Order: sequence, then structure tokens, then C-alpha cells
Amino acid sequence: MATRLAAVRLVLPALNARTLCRRRHHIPLRTFVTSTPTHIVKPFVPPASLETRDVEDDLNDPEYFSQRTRQRPPTPTFYTTRSDYYEVIGGLQDAINSTRATLKSLHLYPLPKFALDALPPAHPAWADRADMGAELNVTLSAGMYRQLVLSLRELELYHRIAKTAGITELQEYLGELIGSFESTKQVEARERRILKQAMVGKRATLDAYGRSYTLGRRKTSTARVWMIKVQGKVQESHVVEDESATTSVSTLLSPSVKVPFPSTTSVLINSALISEYFPLPADREAVLRPLKLAGLLGAYNVFALVRGGGTSGQSAALALAISRACVAHAPEVEPILRKANLMKRDPRMVERKKTGLAKARKAYAWVKR
Repeated sequence: MATRLAAVRLVLPALNARTLCRRRHHIPLRTFVTSTPTHIVKPFVPPASLETRDVEDDLNDPEYFSQRTRQRPPTPTFYTTRSDYYEVIGGLQDAINSTRATLKSLHLYPLPKFALDALPPAHPAWADRADMGAELNVTLSAGMYRQLVLSLRELELYHRIAKTAGITELQEYLGELIGSFESTKQVEARERRILKQAMVGKRATLDAYGRSYTLGRRKTSTARVWMIKVQGKVQESHVVEDESATTSVSTLLSPSVKVPFPSTTSVLINSALISEYFPLPADREAVLRPLKLAGLLGAYNVFALVRGGGTSGQSAALALAISRACVAHAPEVEPILRKANLMKRDPRMVERKKTGLAKARKAYAWVKR
């Protein structure tokens, strides 16, 4: 019995050590050989590179230490997941801080509310999130894109202040910086929007021949109208030789009297008379309504080119263009035409057809079976 206990005591420590070694990444137990090894230990042979390399020369060479030292990253955002994005954000913030300091030194920032309201309006043309992310080589989230746009808006405000104050260098610098974040498509849309805003409320002018050129739209129809004042034609009367003819004409007229022709408005639409182009009386009345309300029927000739749409859309487009032409020739009739709602484009458009319906809202007849 005692012999068995002694054997167990000798085995237990070895079992515990083996179990501990298995838990420590399966590192094998280290055995110490107390007896003389049976194999022959070979001496250590250094590589050829160490035999030929002079250590003292390496220690004296400064390039040796520069190669072994860790290189400093080019930017502080090197260890971030989106270094390009954060580098752009940092650059925009630096531009904002420097521009703000410059404007403060010139006493141009901050401005009171009435001065901010007097600045020219902003017309942003930023690239959308996909295009800007492709430019930065980063997939932008909504929050990241919003942060970029907020920084650009602040720079755009400083650009308008510099432009109003006449600081050319700062204006050019900010304009070039902001322009790098704009897309060509959005810039073209901004130019069209500015041109459209400039045309709103602007009267047409007369050219050297007294003609006015106006434009009118309705649905998908577009009308271009040239309107000119009727030139009064005169004819010389002749003496009535037959005394038995109408005596009233002979008594009222003399050979020296010049009689003007009665003035009539000639409306040509696509080189055709209005009665030929619009067979329906309702369309003809819609075209001539501005002239009748303004009292200018018979005083001006109208030449129009119409494209697109149907008869109702083209007649409404012509009415709008003729109304604008009447205001260009006689500005005093503008309140009359505006009160008749003839100076504003009708914004209604044809509603699109829906899937499963006959038209925009018309449905097919319901059949049970």
C-alpha cells in the first residue's frame, strides 16, 4: 500500500505540469538532460552576410540608423480609416480659420443682420454625394457629406463678403477652392436658374425697328412672338367724274385730301392666318383676348412661331406672349392684363398615366368574372 502511494505522489506533479502546458498553447515540456548526450552537437556557423559585413562601418553610417528607424506618417490622419476624407476636412477648416481671421482684421466679420441680408444671394452648385465620394476616393455617408457641405457653405459666405467688399485676392482664392467641389452639371443648372430669375418681371425691349420679341409657354407648347406697330397707309382720292355717282363722296372729299386705310391687326402664326391655323373660335378668342382687353386690337401686327403641344396649349402660349408684348409697347396696360391673369404662366401640366389605369385617373370597367 505504501509503495502504491509513493508511486502516485511521483506521478501527480507530472500530470499537473502536463495539463498546465496544454493550457498554455500546447508548449511542450522542457526536458533537461543530465547525462551525456549521445549525439554530436555541431558548432554555430554564422551566415555569409555576417562574415563579410563590418559592424563598425554600419555603426558609423548615419543612413543605417535612418533605415532602421520608423518613418513618420505624411499626415496626422494616416492611421484613420478614411485619411483622404479627414485630410480634406482639415484643409477646409484651415481655410475657414485663415479667411475668418483675414476678414476680422479688415473689420468685415462678423456682420450685422441687415448687412448679411444685403449680400448677393447664394447659388450653390455642389456635387452630389456619389460624385464627391468618387472624387475623394471614399464612400461618403450622409453625415460625412453634410459636414463637407456645412464647411463649404461657410466658405461660400466668406466668398460673397469678399466679392462685395472688393477683395480680389481673397475672392479668387475662395472661388478656386469652392469651384473644386462643384460639378459641371450643377454649374450649368445654376446658370440657367440665374438667367430665369433675371427674366422674371423684366419687360421686353423694343429693337431699332420698334419690334418686341416675347416668349410664352403652356404645357409643352412654346410660342415666340414678334409684335410691331401697324404702319398707317394713305391713298390719294380722285375726283369723281360721273356727277350722277355718289354725291356724298364728292362733296366731302377734295383732290388734296389724304384718306388713311382702316387699321387692322394681322396675326400670322407659322406663316398662316389665325383663321386658318386655329379653326375653333375658342382658340382664336384666347389669342386675341389680350389685345381686346388692352384696347390695342388693330394697332399692332403679330407674327408668331409656335412649336409643340396641341391647339389649346398653343393658343394659351400665344396669349401669354402677346400679353407681354402689349406691356412692352404700352406699359400702362399692365395692371389690366395682370388683373385678368394674363401675365402669369399657367403651371398646370398633363398628369402622367398610371399603371393599371386607362389614363391618369380613368380606370377600366370592373368585371367580376
